[in-house]
Amino acid sequence: MQNTFAILGSGMQGTAAAYDLAQFADPAAVLMGDANLEQAKAAADRVNKLVNRKVCEPHQVDALDPASLEEFLDRADIVLSCVPYWMHPKVAEVAVESMTDMVDLGGNTDITNQTLALDERAKEAGVTLVPDTGLAPGLVNNIGLYLIESMDDCDSVKLYCGVLPQNPQPPFNYKLTFNMEGLVTEYDYEAIVLRGGSITRVPTLTELESLHVEPLGQMEAFVTSGGTSTAPYNLQDRVKDYEYKTIRFPGHAHLMKIFKDFGFWSEEHVHVKGVEVRPKDVFNTVFGPQLNKFVDHDQCVVRGVGHGTKGGKETSVQVDIYDKQDQATGFTSMERLTGFSMSIIAQEVVAGNVAKGAVPYELAMTGHAFLDQLKRRGIHIKIKQTTVKD
Repeated sequence: MQNTFAILGSGMQGTAAAYDLAQFADPAAVLMGDANLEQAKAAADRVNKLVNRKVCEPHQVDALDPASLEEFLDRADIVLSCVPYWMHPKVAEVAVESMTDMVDLGGNTDITNQTLALDERAKEAGVTLVPDTGLAPGLVNNIGLYLIESMDDCDSVKLYCGVLPQNPQPPFNYKLTFNMEGLVTEYDYEAIVLRGGSITRVPTLTELESLHVEPLGQMEAFVTSGGTSTAPYNLQDRVKDYEYKTIRFPGHAHLMKIFKDFGFWSEEHVHVKGVEVRPKDVFNTVFGPQLNKFVDHDQCVVRGVGHGTKGGKETSVQVDIYDKQDQATGFTSMERLTGFSMSIIAQEVVAGNVAKGAVPYELAMTGHAFLDQLKRRGIHIKIKQTTVKD
């Protein structure tokens, strides 16, 4: 049976997800929803031209208006929520009421927990909600699952990810590939990790380490929030240490930490010449467009390293992904690895392979099955297993 998919938020990741659905899901239709109808039309036209058939339909929808959203979801079997992270629980409530399955891109673990709190209501409605189905959280955690599944006993999992410009420009050597609010959220707050089997909170922009990554050379990695999401809680009985870091060109973390340490990301209101503002809002408004000025193609590096035992021997497994902007479709590596990942989970849900209720991402699909799906999409994955000989 063909399914109808709804995309809520027809921006970069939403358009990539729609393209993947058109390519791999054999959909009856993909409904492209956005507050801006012209944006929805542009996204639908782009995908339809790429796949050479009319599968996407543009729709204007207000994600925060329950009536508007219910009308949009009326025909849909599942909605893929690509709106700003804080909207996801509001969308999930309407999805439950309209008996529509849902996946979202996550971005903040506290917000994700609000969606997961709808578990009983979702079960009663017979729907499935899966948050955090993007890149990090998302794809990286499926690599974590793959590492755990590849060993009899897994002691530690270290995950790394970075979306980077191909031609970095100083001083930040970074190009914004999603919204500024989301980036600051990753750089602020605290990270949730597993250490020695215990849930531990670690400050962001700390624990800097040097990492050699092919083909980029020497890079830096540091703690950011959100990448592990709920995985430390749900994998606590399967691995002792589980953590995530972001990869950047050397020197980036030091510069960004200045903004954090000097209050530019404060959420406390301050008065400036008679106007009340939050420093974080001003920073996002001013700094984001400056990072967007750099015109460049992107590249993405993902690494997962697991240590444990297999067959009674010490074993390590390393998974590496290197992806670049696709010239044929124009999709950036960020769009591909985020949108395609979301689409893969959405297809698992409508196929009936995920339980009803609000399901944490790491319990929705095995790591091996997910990586097999990535390979179908031409994503190059390098896997190396090393066993210590007696």
